[in-house]
Amino acid sequence: MIINRGSVPENIYRRKLAVTVVTAFLLVILYLIIWGFSAQDADTSGSLSHMITEKVIELIDDIASKNWSDIVKAELAEYFEHPVRKLAHFSEYACMGLLVYIMLGQWVENRRRLYIITILWVFVSAAIDEFHQTFIPGRYGSFADVILDTSGAVVMLIICRFIRSCSLRRSRSL
Repeated sequence: MIINRGSVPENIYRRKLAVTVVTAFLLVILYLIIWGFSAQDADTSGSLSHMITEKVIELIDDIASKNWSDIVKAELAEYFEHPVRKLAHFSEYACMGLLVYIMLGQWVENRRRLYIITILWVFVSAAIDEFHQTFIPGRYGSFADVILDTSGAVVMLIICRFIRSCSLRRSRSL
């Protein structure tokens, strides 16, 4: 059930509106970032992923004091490039799921409906993004990536539900 303005006090309505505007703004920025990454041709996208993976491997090497050779670092970067790329997909859409959940959560009272709308929103966004990639040289759309992206949002919603449940239990015990 959607709350209309007449059923809430003005100060609560203003707070809900402010949260909605801020999360919508952050959501637009996230869409621009995702769209920008998707608009890169295969070579640019691949080199960016490889560079990020190399930096992560170097960071792990420094933190763990492994003193890996350049050859070992290059092999590790090559091995982990695909998982790092997929983790980026998952994370971007987990963030999208969180922002949509917060934005719509201001107005949708029914939690089950909120979860369904959020998942559908992210699924459609991911599908549009993958479709967009089919027009980029060397890129292709992948339904598996749509599922991966959507699962990022699902995991985030599970985390949100867990946090909300713990918060409600704690407030009831006080």
